[in-house]
Amino acid sequence: MDNLLYISVTIIAVAFVFLVYFLINTLIAMRKTLESVSTTVEGLQKQVDDITKESAQLIHKSNLLADDIQRKSNSLDSLFLAAKDLGDSVQRINSSVKRVSDAVSKTAEEQSDQVAQAVKWGNVAMQFWEKWQIKKAEQEKKKQE
Repeated sequence: MDNLLYISVTIIAVAFVFLVYFLINTLIAMRKTLESVSTTVEGLQKQVDDITKESAQLIHKSNLLADDIQRKSNSLDSLFLAAKDLGDSVQRINSSVKRVSDAVSKTAEEQSDQVAQAVKWGNVAMQFWEKWQIKKAEQEKKKQE
């Protein structure tokens, strides 16, 4: 029976050695996996840091660009106000010219009869002057003969 006890202890010892051997192999494989995961996480952390820096720079540039656009927009406001004032002035000038033109047309229509009468009198006066010139020329011819 003692032999059986020694054989049982030997079997248990061999089983324990196999168990320890496979446990060590498993732990070694797990360590390699964890090292790989650690390396990957470090790489990801570096990439996240780089992306964070680039994002901060991009946000800063975007803010500068927005400020620049705002300043330029504000400077254009005065230009647009000046253009509006110019348009208003041109509109007032057009209105004034239209009123003057209407007044001139109305006055011309009202005085067209008088102008026509003056033209007739002017024509009559021209005819008298021409006749007087002709008579004067005839009298001078008679005097010379």
